[in-house]
Amino acid sequence: MTSDTAPRSLAAALAAGTVVLDGGMSNQLEAAGHDLSDALWSARLLAERPEAITEAHLAYFLAGADVTITASYQATFEGFAERGFDRRRAAELIALSVGLAREAARLAVARGVSRPLWVAASAGPYGAMLADGSEYRGRYGLTVEELEHFHRPRLEVLAAARPDVLALETVPDTDEAQALLRAVRGLGVPAWLSYTVAGDRTRAGQPLDEAFALAADAEEVIAVGVNCCAPQDAGAAVATAARVTGKPVVVYPNSGEEWDAEARVWKGRSAFTAERVEAWQAAGARLIGGCCRVGPAAITEVARTLGAG
Repeated sequence: MTSDTAPRSLAAALAAGTVVLDGGMSNQLEAAGHDLSDALWSARLLAERPEAITEAHLAYFLAGADVTITASYQATFEGFAERGFDRRRAAELIALSVGLAREAARLAVARGVSRPLWVAASAGPYGAMLADGSEYRGRYGLTVEELEHFHRPRLEVLAAARPDVLALETVPDTDEAQALLRAVRGLGVPAWLSYTVAGDRTRAGQPLDEAFALAADAEEVIAVGVNCCAPQDAGAAVATAARVTGKPVVVYPNSGEEWDAEARVWKGRSAFTAERVEAWQAAGARLIGGCCRVGPAAITEVARTLGAG
């Protein structure tokens, strides 16, 4: 959803300046009282409480986000099948994720938001479907061809729902990146590729310059970067992505707080600061937001820092 005078594509907007991305879907849903302790995570609400997802998207648009990411990160045919949904119903739910984000954009306009708004359809890694934390390790024991076969059907459904961009996100290793880059070919929808990293390497331990280089010549890819990582690891990654690919960089790290699995609480303080946002932009980031534990208030600060929203 864009105005008549604004860039019609997200790619054009990134070429013209910096765009504000939303924050974490899961923390916004949990803040609204929804229980996400399920293998489907936020994707479960596509079937049970779709209006809650629309409300979460709307909160970010009203906070200053220009782009919202759909609740399809953990929505897969295999994951829905485990819960008894047949393939047709699973496809409907995956496509619904885009429709709910579009509805939130319409509601935001009705509430007075006049800037361009875009929808990014999330495609999480294979490990997200396993729901065992392996998306932060990668190296699942599958070939690139097998991973491509896993990703392509869901990407076809998402692309047919006509989002503005496909968010290939939280990618832990170069094998999965190669598979995703193959899987988006010919879909007719642009994509961004975003790794989850630790220090100066992918979660699987590969150098970031090699990882980013895979997308340098991919015509479908309009931005490359990192997400779901510590804020302190994002700056160097942004600079590397910009240098290696020459493409706009996307960055949306976590808050920096740490999860205590034994106590089941978040500890520490947020390291997601305005100073870091400014540094990411200076290093080449053109699509900036947050991931886990980054909520609407933080996105308002991002928009204010960037002079957007």
